[in-house]
Amino acid sequence: MKEGAAYEVVPRREVPERGPVRRDEVIFFPSLAEPTEEYFFRRVEIWDADKEESIVFLTNHQSFGSTTIGRIYKDRWQVELFFQALKQNLKIKTFVGTSAQAVRTQVWTALIAMLVLRYLQWKAQFAWSLSNLVALLRQQLFVYRDLGRWLEEPFEAPPALAGRHDAQLTLALRG
Repeated sequence: MKEGAAYEVVPRREVPERGPVRRDEVIFFPSLAEPTEEYFFRRVEIWDADKEESIVFLTNHQSFGSTTIGRIYKDRWQVELFFQALKQNLKIKTFVGTSAQAVRTQVWTALIAMLVLRYLQWKAQFAWSLSNLVALLRQQLFVYRDLGRWLEEPFEAPPALAGRHDAQLTLALRG
């Protein structure tokens, strides 16, 4: 919620005595009101002990408990971090398909790719950051080499490809 937003508290709700919830209010924004419809939202203020700050959540869920709303939004942040990692490391900008099944398939594929990358990062002898590992793996896609050996010696030149290109067609230029 923006700092200094004009709102009115309709009712204040009871908050648990113990726990991170500081306030639980149903609020109304007069600036959004229309003659036939009023807009009510739920404003839940949670104390984040890790960051030592209050976090305010604005939602339209009126039936959930305030602690549940705090946990949902905290878990939602983990989902945001996951998608940020996908976009940064796998260079995914948008979803190819928009149906529920297409998005599910793309998320599962990306999750499998991330798990494989994390495994390779764990297995590697060199202390790679995930983004560096992905970038260097991308460069190695067109070089014939053993992945396990490359993880052990990432800066070694690729092995000679004796006999690999003997059957390759030659390009003859006519003048």
